[in-house]
Amino acid sequence: MHPKLLNLHAATPDKEFIALAAEVLRAGKLVAFPTETVYGLGADATNEQAVAAIFAAKGRPSFNPLIVHVAVIAQMADYVEMTPLAENLAAHFMPGALTLVLPRKKDAKLSWLVSAGMDNLAVRIPSHAVAQSLLREVGRPIAAPSANRSGSVSATSPLHVLESLGDKVDLILGAGRSPIGLESTILDITGKAPIILRQGGITQAQIESIIGTVELFSGHTQTPTAPGQLQSHYAPNAHVRLNANGAENDEAFLAFGPEMGIKGGKKRLNLSDRGDLHEAAANLFAMLRELDTPDIKGIAVMPIPETGLGLAINDRLRRAAAPRE
Repeated sequence: MHPKLLNLHAATPDKEFIALAAEVLRAGKLVAFPTETVYGLGADATNEQAVAAIFAAKGRPSFNPLIVHVAVIAQMADYVEMTPLAENLAAHFMPGALTLVLPRKKDAKLSWLVSAGMDNLAVRIPSHAVAQSLLREVGRPIAAPSANRSGSVSATSPLHVLESLGDKVDLILGAGRSPIGLESTILDITGKAPIILRQGGITQAQIESIIGTVELFSGHTQTPTAPGQLQSHYAPNAHVRLNANGAENDEAFLAFGPEMGIKGGKKRLNLSDRGDLHEAAANLFAMLRELDTPDIKGIAVMPIPETGLGLAINDRLRRAAAPRE
């Protein structure tokens, strides 16, 4: 049995549908909802059993922490220790595609599963009108990783949620495609120097224009302090081959920019034929899903520039191409 799907207008969501979704969340059940980055699989972050249901639905390891979503900056102080640096970053980038990792307040009324038992907590404020309406209506923080099976390609549409999770989610709020199409940038500001743990919708250059030089976590870890740090992640079933200048007959070809007569590939899609990184980011997960069919042995991907949003796109592609356990 499929979950109930409610289609909303992205800019002016239906109040009745939002109220129903909030009721489902308060009952300890799971609601998939759109954000400007990707679709999230939401649960009441104060309810231990509801948060545990996220891990069960996704098949997500319990040592991999979640992001807690709130509606306004003032609510962040209920759960994390806000510093002047955090206030400055929040003022410039929130609501938006930035997640901050901060010290978790000892008296924070949250499930310990959201932070995987650790002393730090990842928190963000989505800008999408549906997400904002839902957060305000439910009146509680919402824990929400991407609404897909753990390690697989993230969901950027209601159909992706259905394909990946099926009846493991109780309700889906649909509002078309997520406009950014990549997860939020995660910035850890608990140490001596700010460090980007995951590149995403806010670029390193944008952050550095406000606070100066930040460090960049590169590589992977099996003991993540934030989402998106595992080596194999965002992966389709087909093997992903990077920096390709062509495709074999049993492969799909994912291009970027002018294809310049490149041949091959059983299927072909272009992230952005005009070489626009914002368009490419918005298309990445949807196109990986579209090319990932049983008759395709692999997906060959053209090089993507290592600049701006290209850094986040390449991070996702490298993890999609990583060896799988």
